[in-house]
Amino acid sequence: MKADLTISEVRKGLKTREFSAVELMQYFLSRIEQYSALNAYVTLDTEKALAAAKEADERIAAGEDLPLLGVPLAIKDLFCTKGMKTTACSKILSEFVPEYESTVTQNLLDDGAVFIGKTNMDEFAMGSSNITSCFGACFLPYRKKSAPDVPLVPGGSSGGSATAVASDLCIAATGSDTGGSVRQPAAFSGLVGIKPTYGLCSRWGMVAFASSLDQAGPLTKCVEDAAIMLRSMAGYDPKDSTSANVEIPDYASFLGQSIKGMKIGIAKEYTDGLNNENMAMFERAKSWLVDAGCELVDISLKTTPYALPAYYIIAPAEASSNLARYDGVRYSKRAEHYDNIDELYTNSRSEGFGEEVKRRILTGTYVLSAGYYDAYYTKALKIQKMIKDDFRDNAFSKVDLILTMTSPNTAFGVEESTQMSPTDMYLNDIFTVNSNIAGLPAISVPAGLSNDGLPMGVQLIGNHFRECDIFKVAHVLEVAANFFDKRQKIIKI
Repeated sequence: MKADLTISEVRKGLKTREFSAVELMQYFLSRIEQYSALNAYVTLDTEKALAAAKEADERIAAGEDLPLLGVPLAIKDLFCTKGMKTTACSKILSEFVPEYESTVTQNLLDDGAVFIGKTNMDEFAMGSSNITSCFGACFLPYRKKSAPDVPLVPGGSSGGSATAVASDLCIAATGSDTGGSVRQPAAFSGLVGIKPTYGLCSRWGMVAFASSLDQAGPLTKCVEDAAIMLRSMAGYDPKDSTSANVEIPDYASFLGQSIKGMKIGIAKEYTDGLNNENMAMFERAKSWLVDAGCELVDISLKTTPYALPAYYIIAPAEASSNLARYDGVRYSKRAEHYDNIDELYTNSRSEGFGEEVKRRILTGTYVLSAGYYDAYYTKALKIQKMIKDDFRDNAFSKVDLILTMTSPNTAFGVEESTQMSPTDMYLNDIFTVNSNIAGLPAISVPAGLSNDGLPMGVQLIGNHFRECDIFKVAHVLEVAANFFDKRQKIIKI
């Protein structure tokens, strides 16, 4: 059986009886066992997965036709899955088995998907390398030509989902994006990853990091799969007060449409400081769009330098609030040893949270404190509004989409990531956080390989609820790059 199947290929193979859903599930489960050292999955329920695949076969035989019927998916470990452990890769949630299904995963199930298991991630989605997980790091199935023995990170926080898709341990996977946690792993892993408009996908049943920034999104092998996945994941949900009540179109139907005459913004703030290799890739992407009939328009987004500082005030502040419930009393794992209520709180949280999560909780608590609220948090919210206005007035009044690189660098070594300062690690999000701050949709598309043989991604940012435009142009970039056919995986542990 071919390993790198797409959703369309799976649906065709199941309909023509080329293989069954059970055979497909058995195949992926065997690959997961074979490549367990990648550490992509943290929870598997083989019996449940095979039972779901068997049910899918019966539904197909009965003539049912759903967009994802029988398609094996991996689920990031912050989406609550009924009866399957959901830990957000944190010790403090190590015993949590939800009695309910998140809206996003329920939507996927309603469209016929079968779940393989839960994927590794940075603890509570806080990280850009997937090294903060309590289950340990997961690894990219690529190696540098110059350092073939050095294991690389898949990016974060959706690193396990990226590794699972890139290594063909599933067909596609869910991720979440608070500051780039779908798009950066997509760029590192040679995948397509889209962060939709804030509110397009329900946050109900997702373990919260920063509620005003979190948004679910898919990680897939191609643009068509991303379009199919997003249509299933998205939709209005009255259980989420920030859910947008908008029509969800058939995104895949926009693929292949002409993009002639579309205006693509080139913001100098996103190109200043790019290294030669990134700039060369960016210029190639620009030429592909020109060849397709697009008009490139120079724009300026002067608030861009303030996005990362604002993000690292707003996100920790919201994390501090959201994670306050995990105190060992009603929620989360309780410390075994304590003499009073203060020690219960202190010991439970000290033992349950990892270092990066503690750092962000402390930062968030500090900026929300009485003496510093106005100096930091209030100011960050004002900057957030300025960034939103900047995109509205100086970008999308002139252009349809904005083209940028996704990440300032390619995948780095696991050991290298442990030696980075927190500030250096945060700089990995420099091209992605703006979209979260402004609530805009953005996609990362693989554009080619670096000189060292590692995937590089380009990013398209669109206006609110203009995912259709994003998919149209992303498909053109994908065809021009021809990355899917020429990617060469090296699974070497």
